[in-house]
Amino acid sequence: MDKAALEFMLQQVADHKLSPDMVLTKIMEKSLNLAPQGGDPTAELKQNFSGGYNELGFAKVDTDRERRNGFPEVIFGQGKTAEQIIAISRVLEAKGSNLLTTRIDGVKAEAVQTALPEYVYDAAAECLCFKQHEPPFLGKVAVVTAGTADHKVAEEAAVVGDFLGLKISRIYDVGVAGIHRLLDKVNLINDHEVVICVAGMEGALVSVLGGLIDKPLLAVPSGIGYGIGADGITTLMAMLNSCASGVAVLNIGNGFGSAYMAATICRQIRIAERKIKEK
Repeated sequence: MDKAALEFMLQQVADHKLSPDMVLTKIMEKSLNLAPQGGDPTAELKQNFSGGYNELGFAKVDTDRERRNGFPEVIFGQGKTAEQIIAISRVLEAKGSNLLTTRIDGVKAEAVQTALPEYVYDAAAECLCFKQHEPPFLGKVAVVTAGTADHKVAEEAAVVGDFLGLKISRIYDVGVAGIHRLLDKVNLINDHEVVICVAGMEGALVSVLGGLIDKPLLAVPSGIGYGIGADGITTLMAMLNSCASGVAVLNIGNGFGSAYMAATICRQIRIAERKIKEK
């Protein structure tokens, strides 16, 4: 290998911008396309190994995230232009990653789909999704809502969960105002490895459900409620003060975060199972 190219890679490792595994993989694949005599032998390395990200000027696309975290970078569509989303998506697509953009309205989504027609838009979840390959199965997760008004946040959780490799069960409209509906579904809900509960108002469903199941319960305030509800603050405070054990609370409206955490939990279960089998 060219000395300059090797020195560049070693310096990237020393600066903690590149992992030893990435360098080793690149060397073993023998895929270095070094410049001809007189050129810059590190040109391709600088492009592909610039700290595990691709520089676009307005964004540094994290092409190394799946190796570090287990899942590829997800694009947060709110606040980004369609052109920016397209540019970021093309980098991730070229990397071979599955593509997901959250918090994107229909008008912006349509503009993105004009350039990237493979993207599929889910209006209920406000998500754009394109799977270049099916993710490995991670586990079973129930998404439970108190009322119909909570569906938007719940659908974001469900769509993101499916994207990450979860088998999602939607169990909607089982709030405490008609608690018999919840009691009728408790056994079904408990037949999952993680439960996501989306609720508004006083958030009572989380505490009730938390006392009925033995699974990790991820609580998401939906932001639904009257006056003093303060766009979800009351629900958030109630969930944070839940007497039920095993409840972890996400930010208001954070369906994405709940699905990502559920997938992380399930992924660790699958990893542990594989390690046990290997012994």
